[in-house]
Amino acid sequence: MTIKEQYDQIKAQHLDAIILFRVGDFYEVYYEDAEKASKTLSVTLTHRGDGTPLCGFPYHALDSYLPKLVRAGYRVAICDYYPEDPTPYNEVKYGVTETIPASSPAVWYCESVLYLIVSVSIL
Repeated sequence: MTIKEQYDQIKAQHLDAIILFRVGDFYEVYYEDAEKASKTLSVTLTHRGDGTPLCGFPYHALDSYLPKLVRAGYRVAICDYYPEDPTPYNEVKYGVTETIPASSPAVWYCESVLYLIVSVSIL
């Protein structure tokens, strides 16, 4: 199954969420999610070779970008790949590893995200 097919399958299960899809060293966002995320995160909206809208950011910047999406009222589903699961032809398998509710007063993803959201909420 291609990356695009896996993304479509995951998106069908999480229609109300922005899907952050880990591809190499980046989290990529596609289609309508890319249009929403690019505006919220102030990142460039571009297109794949097939015309699919795309935006993204380095995976190590997740702690900076995730709170912006949550505070903007978006539910977020984080998808990572499972390279330890062997598949035919070394195909990469993806799955949702975290879901974060929109504007949640508590975020369980990591302490730095919790701090960022709580500190902004208090102010």
